[in-house]
Amino acid sequence: MTNDDRLFLVTGATGKTGSSTIHLLLQRGHRVRAMVHRDDERSRSLAEAGAEVVVADFHDLDGVTAALEGVTSAYLCYPILPGLIEATTYFAQAASEAGVRSVVNMSQISARREAGSNAARQHWLCERLLDRTNLLTAHLRPTFFAEWLKFWWELRDGEGYLRLPFGEGRHAPIASVDEAHVIAAVLLDPESHDRAVYSLHGPVELNHHDIAQAMSGTLGIPVHYEPISVEEFATAMAERGMPAHRIQHLSNVAIDYQNGVFAGTNDNVEKIGHHAPLSVEQFVLENKPDFGTSGPNFVPASWPSGR
Repeated sequence: MTNDDRLFLVTGATGKTGSSTIHLLLQRGHRVRAMVHRDDERSRSLAEAGAEVVVADFHDLDGVTAALEGVTSAYLCYPILPGLIEATTYFAQAASEAGVRSVVNMSQISARREAGSNAARQHWLCERLLDRTNLLTAHLRPTFFAEWLKFWWELRDGEGYLRLPFGEGRHAPIASVDEAHVIAAVLLDPESHDRAVYSLHGPVELNHHDIAQAMSGTLGIPVHYEPISVEEFATAMAERGMPAHRIQHLSNVAIDYQNGVFAGTNDNVEKIGHHAPLSVEQFVLENKPDFGTSGPNFVPASWPSGR
C-alpha cells in the first residue's frame, strides 16, 4: 500500500477505460472515487474492489461538484451522447471550485474544428475549453478501440464477418485496457503532460482485410471483411434503434477513416503508460469467448446497400 493520500475521480467508471483505470489505481494502492450514473451490478463490483462509488449526472452541477470534493486529479470521459459541451463546462467549473489539480480528458482522434461529426467537433471545442482553465490538462485521442471488433462482429454458418464502411483505410486497433495504463500514468504524474494532446494507437497498423486475417488465424475459422457503404451502415444503425446523434457521428468518422484520419501508430502507450499494447491477435485470444456469437451491432448481409 502507498502512503499517498491523493484521491482520484474516475468518471464513466463502469465503462471500459474507466473501470480498467480504477482497477489499475487500486492495485497500486491509491484512493479512487468512481462516478456512476446508477447503482447497479457494475457499480457494486467497483465498490467491492475498493473504490468509493458516487452516483451523479454530468448535467447536474451540484452532483458533479459533490463528486469532485476533495479530489486531486480526475478522468473525464463522456459517452457519445448529446450534451458534451454542457457536461464539460459543468465539470470544469466544479473542478476549479473544488481545487482539483489536474484532469485527463478522453477526446477522440477525429476531434478537430472542421470535423463532419458533431461529436468530434464538440470534443475539439471541449479540449479548448479545458485548456483555458487553471487545471493541468492532458487530452487523449485514441484511434478505434479493439473492442469494436466484438461489437460489429457477425458469426454466420461457422465463419466470421466484419461488414463495415471503412474501405481500404487503416488503423492500429487499441484495447481499452491499454488506454487505461496511459490514463493512470497521466493522473499520477500530470505536470509532465500539461496541455499535451496524445494520439493513442495499438502496435500494428492494418486494414480490415489484415484484421480479418489476424482474427482468422487466432479463432481458427475463416473471417471475412466485406466493405459496405456509409449509407448501408447508417441504415443498419437506425434499424437497431441507435440514437441519431450516434449515427451522425459514426457515419462521419467512417468517412474520416477512409480518408486516413484514424491511421498511424506510435509508442505512446509504452512511453507514457509503460505497458506494451495488445496486438489484434492477443486481444482476440484474450476475448475469445466473445467471438463465439455475433456482436450486438453487426450489419446483416440481408440489408441492401443504400436502402
